[in-house]
Amino acid sequence: MIWDKHEVWSREELGKLQLARLQETVARAYGKVPFYKEAFDERGLVPEDIKSLADLSKLPFTTKDDLRRYYPYGMFAVPMREIVRVHSSSGTTGIPTVVGYTRRDLETWNDLVARIISQAGVTADDIVQISFGYGMFTGGFGLHYGMERVGATVIPISAGNTLRQIRTMRDFGTTALVSTPSYALHMAEVALENGIDPKRDLNVRVGLFGGEGSSDWLREEIEERWGMRATDNYGLSEVMGPGIAGECEAAAGMHISEDHIIAEVIDPKTGEQLPYGQEGELVLTAINKEALPVLRFRTKDLTTLSPEPCACGRTTVRMARVLGRTDDMMVIRGVNVFPSQIEAALAEIPEVAPFYQLIVETKNYLDQLTVEVEVPQHYFTGSFGELEALQQKIGGKLQTILGLSAKVLLVEPKTLPRTAGKAKRVVDNRNAGRV
Repeated sequence: MIWDKHEVWSREELGKLQLARLQETVARAYGKVPFYKEAFDERGLVPEDIKSLADLSKLPFTTKDDLRRYYPYGMFAVPMREIVRVHSSSGTTGIPTVVGYTRRDLETWNDLVARIISQAGVTADDIVQISFGYGMFTGGFGLHYGMERVGATVIPISAGNTLRQIRTMRDFGTTALVSTPSYALHMAEVALENGIDPKRDLNVRVGLFGGEGSSDWLREEIEERWGMRATDNYGLSEVMGPGIAGECEAAAGMHISEDHIIAEVIDPKTGEQLPYGQEGELVLTAINKEALPVLRFRTKDLTTLSPEPCACGRTTVRMARVLGRTDDMMVIRGVNVFPSQIEAALAEIPEVAPFYQLIVETKNYLDQLTVEVEVPQHYFTGSFGELEALQQKIGGKLQTILGLSAKVLLVEPKTLPRTAGKAKRVVDNRNAGRV
């Protein structure tokens, strides 16, 4: 279902609209936000210098650190009396980033989420269980109001209390699930432990997953365990929240709402724009926000962009599933390692479950990577040789892909931590105990 006419506009029509909205946003940011006024002045730049979309590269980047520096309201372009909603990040790594919305911003946000919902195939006939946390996190509220805009029935159960989640699905007839992909897998585990087969006993036909990185491996596991169709969506609170991009039923990348967001991919080291199809860091510019205009926000997410029309009929640029993050990269004994590389290696070994954790520590002045992987219970009741063979198989695969050796620790099912929020895949203990 096409929710909005802009999803099928020609590239030329979209470009004209983007330029007009970009120029308006730049003028507002320059005139209302001290950070942008200062950044423009340092470059000798004025809003009138933005005459085409090619001039986007002249604009300064915005980072999370910039938002933190002006915490809480210093990046807002409107007075507080016009702000009707405030969200923020958790602040677990420092000062949180704060975002605000005017009444019109909320209407825009609801419509953008309605798009990704419609792209995924959810309609007014669906009963949707939202298993994202509510509160300051944008995920729960964002998907909630977008679902109501589409006309779907919403069960705002939030995250946690997993057995209650399963029973609610069964009793209320849930047909669509919103959660992180890792939590969906955990819910399937809990259901089976309690005599409920998600494929046989529940009616969930589609999942909308976000909030953490995913992969083909996770998607296949979810679809196999639930008998549902799993779709990806992408959002960032600093730019809008959920609704920036979503996957259609063609499953060929996530459509970006280009009438509201301009997407670029840059070389993360040089900041230079890269052509379509080349992997780099995603940079987003929000061109239709009142409260918090954001120019060239560096997401740190690695992906590619494609402008080719989709089989679904939409003409908007599609982003590939996030391939990793620039700040996820670990340097271990001089080798650059991304968690996504390790997940890709594990995905090629059918005996391995989709639950793993990476532990990095220093021993005898050298960095050591340990990969903890859950494997089926029968490996711990059979012969030691079988367990050792699997361990060597995984270690060899990791050596081939990473170019360095890793210690492989096979653990029993349900050993590694489960969470209703974002899965914590990496534990870096290299600075533990250092002053």
